Amino acid sequence: MDDPGTAASLAGKVGIVTGGSRGMGVHFLDALVACGAAAACFARPSPELDAIGRRHEDRVIAVECDVRSCEDVESAVARTVAHFGRLDFLVNNAAIFQPFRLEDANPAQVRDHVDINLLGPMWCIRAAIPHLRVTRGHIVSISSESTRMPFPYLGVYAATKGGLEVLSAAMRDELREDGIRVTLLRSGSVSGSAGGRNWDPAITAKFFETITRTGHAAFTGEMATPESMAKALVAVLSLPADVNVDLIEVRASGSARAA
Repeated sequence: MDDPGTAASLAGKVGIVTGGSRGMGVHFLDALVACGAAAACFARPSPELDAIGRRHEDRVIAVECDVRSCEDVESAVARTVAHFGRLDFLVNNAAIFQPFRLEDANPAQVRDHVDINLLGPMWCIRAAIPHLRVTRGHIVSISSESTRMPFPYLGVYAATKGGLEVLSAAMRDELREDGIRVTLLRSGSVSGSAGGRNWDPAITAKFFETITRTGHAAFTGEMATPESMAKALVAVLSLPADVNVDLIEVRASGSARAA
């Protein structure tokens, strides 16, 4: 049987990956292209976004888009469909996570988490529906194992992902008669994440000390590889049209290593 990470299982399909210029998004795009798909990478302007467009030439277009803006999203989706002629799937991957205690957070931190992690997928789903209705397409939203065991210092992040999970459940029934499938991919900890770039060192140290003490670090286990997580996404998108995975939780199989 062909490896779903390399087989042309999505040949001719066109998708959108939000937050595709960094972290897991890059690996998602690599895997999708390897399986024959074309895609638009939605992200805010950056050298990484420019590079992802060059990396896959005509198979991936880099689209500047801030998912916090409904107008930006509508324009970016329209550009994608105009360029490729269709839309078969949407991967809601864009998200931020920063450790902080709610009582210490500034309003901008909280608002950005809600706007990017929850409102962003709402705007993307809303704009994509008319095009996915034509192709009887697929929406996959990336959630987090922290919804099952919310981490201290990541409470706002977990709350936004919990909201995304409820939204996905509602959309699954709302769009079923249109033939649009909706899947939630609940991810465990993955190596090479884009998170941590701008974390405050003192808060970061306190965060890791706390989750070690509370057992959350042991719950997470050893990090999975981003390539493996990308294969899980491809497997979901490659399923026959008469079946749907409502929820798939993909977590590291190895135990956390002792410090």
